[in-house]
Amino acid sequence: MSLVVVGTLLCLSCWVSLYFILCNVNGSRSYEWNCRLVTLVHGILAVCITGYIGYVDGPWPFTNPGTKNSPLQISAMLVSLGYFIFDMAWCVYFRTEGPVMLAHHTMSILGILLTLWLGESGIEACAVLFGSEITNPLLQARWFIKQTGHYGTRLGDIVDVLFVLLFVVMRVFVGGTMLYCELISPNPRFFIKCGGVAMYALSWVFMVDIVRFCIKKSKSWRKQRRDQQETVAANGHEGKND
Repeated sequence: MSLVVVGTLLCLSCWVSLYFILCNVNGSRSYEWNCRLVTLVHGILAVCITGYIGYVDGPWPFTNPGTKNSPLQISAMLVSLGYFIFDMAWCVYFRTEGPVMLAHHTMSILGILLTLWLGESGIEACAVLFGSEITNPLLQARWFIKQTGHYGTRLGDIVDVLFVLLFVVMRVFVGGTMLYCELISPNPRFFIKCGGVAMYALSWVFMVDIVRFCIKKSKSWRKQRRDQQETVAANGHEGKND
């Protein structure tokens, strides 16, 4: 367990160091801009590592839950554990996130710690990290597009659509299948199963916000379409009068 503590502190130090390096290099940008760059790096790194674990290194999480943690799984969890501790502290200090995101970070930290302490179910933890972080680059891209004034363009619409589709597929359908396999398997511990239920329930809390966003976005698109049609009609009417 001492190696886990050392590994966590090392990963935490790396994320903190990256943040301060970015703040120094991007001095003209806000603290949140640089923090989101760290979040983007973690999301891409976590998806790459956990994707390799699930699809190449194995075992397959849908058929082999509750297996012993491999060294690569432990490394992936330590990398994400260090990041979540950093981001949790940053969000609390700057008060940028609401209770739902803070609950997500808290559950992620506790889930990873429990998995490391038990020494098993690392493949499920990596699968959850993959499903959670695969939408992260799009979420950060959406924020950066907003900050640079390009959100109202076609690029912003594409990022929004891709984010919603990927969230629904990975968090709801794939995540639901993963949870079902976890619950019916006799191998995972009871606390691991409870953690899986809690994370899936949290995904549905995020899903409610996404549904509200989709309704708002569709109304905005319809309004833009009506305005364009009215503008075209008005221009055509003026042309006939001329």
